[in-house]
Amino acid sequence: MDNSTFRHSILLVEGLKVSPQSSYSVFILLLLAYTFTMVSNIGLIILISTEKNLHHPMHFLFCNLPLNDIVGTTVILPRLMQDVLRETSERYVTYVDCVFQAYFVHIFIVACHYVLMLGLTIRLSTCRSKIENPFCDNASLFKLSCEDVSINNVYGLIYTVAVLCFSAVSVFITYVKIATVCRTSKNKALNSKAIKTCSTHLAVYLIMFITGATMVFLHRFPEYSESRKLCSIMFHIVPPGLNPLVYGLQTKEIRQKFAGVLGIIVVLHEPVSAKL
Repeated sequence: MDNSTFRHSILLVEGLKVSPQSSYSVFILLLLAYTFTMVSNIGLIILISTEKNLHHPMHFLFCNLPLNDIVGTTVILPRLMQDVLRETSERYVTYVDCVFQAYFVHIFIVACHYVLMLGLTIRLSTCRSKIENPFCDNASLFKLSCEDVSINNVYGLIYTVAVLCFSAVSVFITYVKIATVCRTSKNKALNSKAIKTCSTHLAVYLIMFITGATMVFLHRFPEYSESRKLCSIMFHIVPPGLNPLVYGLQTKEIRQKFAGVLGIIVVLHEPVSAKL
């Protein structure tokens, strides 16, 4: 394989900079995060699918979020865990596989937007072969080009700012209305439930908002690459693990069904002597 073919078909993924001594610890941490995310999200989908009492539009909407989280996490973590155990010089990926990963990394966010973004990126010729990220995404792909990428940068920044502003304003208006209702309501139980639910929702939202915004903007500042990598990992790992707890177990019907399933499992695993 000549050098020009190598540059255009095989890419080197920079990945996480971990020492050989800490690579297994990082691998185990990522494996636990992936296992918890898969078990909790798949469990939520199975519970909603098998329980007829949960076959309502609201609960079917809850199934969409776990599916998105499963896709978004699966296209990143297995490959990332493999790279953690590999030497830095052996973290190769084909250009085609990198494009597919970049698409599926973003498809669960806003698919149409990233189809356009990837279209703007794929049109560029490549003169570099290093992905400066733990995984492939659109910003890392257009950094492979030596051409003028101002269109990509401008479009990406404008779209990101617009989405973040719209999201923040929508959340602010929603919480103001909820706070107004709680203030005028004299139902202490309802107010307590609203505060508990909203606080957990807001915590997950802030994690996504801050890490997502930081990840996008720090792509323009190479000197902060390690901070950007940390934010990108948190953005794609923490919310998918917390979403089943926030949106699933805080829903009364799902929580009751889940408690019932746990009760059955505990009874089945009780020693025979205890039952007698």
